Amino acid sequence: METQPTNPSPELIEIPPGYLNIMGYIDESEVNGPGCRAVVWVQGCQRECPGCFNPKSWSFEIDQLICVDTLAEKILSKPRNTGVTFSGGEPFWQASALASLARKVKAAGLNVMSFSGFTLKELQSDSAPPDSQALLEQLDILIDGPFVQSLAINSPNSPVSSSNQQVRVFNPAFADQITWASDQIEVHILKDGSRIVTGYQGGLELM
Repeated sequence: METQPTNPSPELIEIPPGYLNIMGYIDESEVNGPGCRAVVWVQGCQRECPGCFNPKSWSFEIDQLICVDTLAEKILSKPRNTGVTFSGGEPFWQASALASLARKVKAAGLNVMSFSGFTLKELQSDSAPPDSQALLEQLDILIDGPFVQSLAINSPNSPVSSSNQQVRVFNPAFADQITWASDQIEVHILKDGSRIVTGYQGGLELM
């Protein structure tokens, strides 16, 4: 009898068009990029890097399905959100839906950044996940490269978590706004009393 993989390929998980499969979401974060931001953690990553901050995000199984239009409305309903950050998981496995979300929030004046375990060169290659270029075209900032535990940085002056990662500023307006740090921490208390601890080395912890 064949056993099914515990973490199936992203191509095997069907996400309805116009929807995202996410692990978590918060508004008004100040430790996940410049300014005050909404943060979307997508579900699914094939890398399974040692020391990963969000191992619960590895599985491509459906966690929380949310309509792109609904999420855009949610983000824009918070006046303090000046930007949106995509994290994960691996955002570029859901590049088409995230590009659509990015276009909607940018039309309202917000900026968009993303983390990715892929390098920029990989995202620009023919072997990149589908629609990677569409998402790249919407980004103001990209932090690219996988987390490498042996190269970890825990510094109040570093926006990246390991020294192989790079900050790619596509919008010159943000060249002098790379001021957050990978070792900052932030606690969000949700309406149901649960807490989300984020910002520490880019992590997301549900409590």
